[in-house]
Amino acid sequence: MLRSLACLSLSVALIGGCASVPPPPAPPPLPGAPGGGGPIQQDWRTIITSYDRDRLNRLDAAWSLALAQARRQEGSGDLRSLGRLIDPDAAQASVTPPPGEYRCRTIKLGSQSGESGLGYVVYGWFQCRIEQTPGGLKLSKLTGSQRQFGLFFSESPRRMVFLGSLAIGNEPPATSYGLNAERDIVGVLERVEPNRWRLVMPWPQYESNLDILELVPAS
Repeated sequence: MLRSLACLSLSVALIGGCASVPPPPAPPPLPGAPGGGGPIQQDWRTIITSYDRDRLNRLDAAWSLALAQARRQEGSGDLRSLGRLIDPDAAQASVTPPPGEYRCRTIKLGSQSGESGLGYVVYGWFQCRIEQTPGGLKLSKLTGSQRQFGLFFSESPRRMVFLGSLAIGNEPPATSYGLNAERDIVGVLERVEPNRWRLVMPWPQYESNLDILELVPAS
């Protein structure tokens, strides 16, 4: 009897179809690569270390301390000529930079040595490159004694998050974020003028309390 009922049920299902439980909805896609239309890019919130999340959360404090030290302590270079570059509120919309070759320079603000250190250092120009990769927009600082390498992640029209690593001296390009906290870099990319960007890196491991990498197209 039970076998007959089972066969009958199977026959009904084959002839008239039977209701089925709909599959669960697909998970939302991860954010696209900066610039749109590119490959899928991971969400930076799933990659960032807890240490770097704390540094990023204290970005405003880094700005405040570093600028106060820069304005009251002696430094190297022309601080006043930097203009909007060192204005914490200078960010503009349409932040995503185009791939290409860039001139770049580092500005170090504040001193981890307190009042005994230089309040700021404005370095000369070096070479940087921004390129589209399967993981998103990649920054490479090609020359200089401290060179940043890493990816930009979309966050808002005015801000991209940078996760990368630092190579020093004659070391090869840094490629692995999250393996060495002393070389990991977290930062925020902002556009401050039509063709002028800054990568703001709070609480660096060395020397200063806030580092800025200025980026302008090479041509």
